[in-house]
Amino acid sequence: MTKVTYYIWLLIALTNTTFGQNTSSTKPFVLGLVDAISSKELGETRTLNIYLPEGYSKDSIATYPVIYLLDGSADEDFIHIAGLVQFASFPWVKLLPKSVVVGISNVDRRRDFTYPTTIEKDRKDFPTTGHSQKFIAFIETELQPYIQKNYSTNSSKTIIGQSLGGLLATEILFKKPTLFNHYIIVSPSLWWDNESLLSVAPVFAKPDFQQNTTVFVAVGKEGKIMEADASRLTDLLKKSAAKTIKTDFHYFTDENHATIFHLAVYKAFEKLKK
Repeated sequence: MTKVTYYIWLLIALTNTTFGQNTSSTKPFVLGLVDAISSKELGETRTLNIYLPEGYSKDSIATYPVIYLLDGSADEDFIHIAGLVQFASFPWVKLLPKSVVVGISNVDRRRDFTYPTTIEKDRKDFPTTGHSQKFIAFIETELQPYIQKNYSTNSSKTIIGQSLGGLLATEILFKKPTLFNHYIIVSPSLWWDNESLLSVAPVFAKPDFQQNTTVFVAVGKEGKIMEADASRLTDLLKKSAAKTIKTDFHYFTDENHATIFHLAVYKAFEKLKK
C-alpha cells in the first residue's frame, strides 16, 4: 500500500496590507495529516484525513483510541468532528480520552454506503448504489490494519455515520459488529430498500456474541419514516438477547437533518463517558 502524507493547510497567509502588518510572521495552521491508502477491494486510492491528539508521537509507548468518521472529507465533516474530539478530550472536560480521528473522504457515498436494493426506481435513479459489501471489506481487511500498523492505536474503535453513513454503520453493526466497539448512528437512512435491513437477523443477537459494545442512536425532526426507523432500531437493540450491548437514544426536538449532526455527536460523547 502506498502512503502519501502531506499537511492540510487551513489558513491562507494574510496579505501585506492586512492591518498594515508584514506577512513574514505568518505561517500555516496545521490541523492534521492527509494520508492515502491504495485499496484492492475498491480498486482505487482513498484519501484519509487524520487528526492526531496533542502530544502524539509514533515513538511514544502511548496508544490511542481511533474514531473512524464516514463523510470524512475536509469539506464534509472532518474539521468540525476533529474539533469536537479535541474539545471532548481537554483535561478540564474529560468526555473522551485523547483519540486519533480517521476521516474517510468520499468518492461515491451512494455506492459505498448502500447495499443492493429491490426498488427499481432507486436502481434507475442511482445506478452506482449497492456496493457496501466491498466498502465494509475495505474497512475490515485494509483500512483498520493500515491504521493499526502506521499509527499508535489501541483496541478501542468507534464509527460515526449520519444519513447514508448511518445506514452503513447500522449494516456493520448488524453484520460485522466486532469491527467497532462504539457506534454513533445519526439520522440513519434505514428507509433504504423498504427498511429491509431492520428485518435482518443481527449477528449481535447470537448467544456467542460477547463483545462489550455501545450504540448511540439519534434523530431529529426528520419525518415520520426516519424518526420511526430510528426508534425501531433502538428497540431492536434494547430487546436483543445480547447483554453486552449498551444502547442510548436521543431525539433532538429542535434539530433537522441538516443541523443535528454536530450536537448529536457531542451528546454521544457524553453518553460514552458513562
